[in-house]
Amino acid sequence: MLELTDICKAFDKNTINEKVALDHVSLSLESGDFVTLVGSNGAGKSTLLNAVAGMFLLDYGRIMLDGSDITHLSEHQRAAYIGRVFQDPLTGTAPQMTVEENLVMAWKRGQRRRLRKAICLQERSFFREQLATLGLGLEERLTTKVGLLSGGQRQALTLLMATLRKPQLLLLDEHIASLDPHTADLVMDLTCRIVKEQQLTAVMVTHNLEQALAAGTRTVMMHEGRVVLDIRGAERKCMNVLDLMQLFEENSGTTLNSDRVLLAQ
Repeated sequence: MLELTDICKAFDKNTINEKVALDHVSLSLESGDFVTLVGSNGAGKSTLLNAVAGMFLLDYGRIMLDGSDITHLSEHQRAAYIGRVFQDPLTGTAPQMTVEENLVMAWKRGQRRRLRKAICLQERSFFREQLATLGLGLEERLTTKVGLLSGGQRQALTLLMATLRKPQLLLLDEHIASLDPHTADLVMDLTCRIVKEQQLTAVMVTHNLEQALAAGTRTVMMHEGRVVLDIRGAERKCMNVLDLMQLFEENSGTTLNSDRVLLAQ
């Protein structure tokens, strides 16, 4: 379970450029919740994920993960519990290392390192089995450098790496936004399948409102650093994009001002 309590973050504080990115945000996720997070440009969506991942310290508030207070843990310490996939397929992997070497790093995340042969036969067989589930032929490219893979292959690999050891929380920051439509659909299908099969707790930032309603179990909307909507259950199941936009306007007092959101429809 993830529990955010009254978290606040401002950048460039006490200057003319001060920006309040998170404004007393409180949000609770139960185990197995898959939240799609949407909102206008600058609403605080990615900042919220960065705060949970530990990329900066909060100005105020508390973050609890499965009953443990992680508010003051470093990003490195949190990485043992949190899997993450970024928008850029070039992020999250080591391009000069092979597919299997990247998988070893993910497999050993959070474990005590010791000197031994880097990859044993048992691990290689396990990696091959896991890659085969992606349906991209990567199980035959264990020794290929990741930098030679396509964007879709690399993003699928990053998703596998983030979930190779079941994380307590999976963060997806517009992870299909830079892919072509066909590849984006493939990676999104993989995402939904992995989250369902592993019963993961996940938060996914997206600009596509149709996707925000179709994927996951809850849709949360942010505006100016605040949560303005949290939709789930029967209400969400019966909702379409126009309904969602109208509800957003009623609760925020403004219209969605993101061209990316509008183009995603």
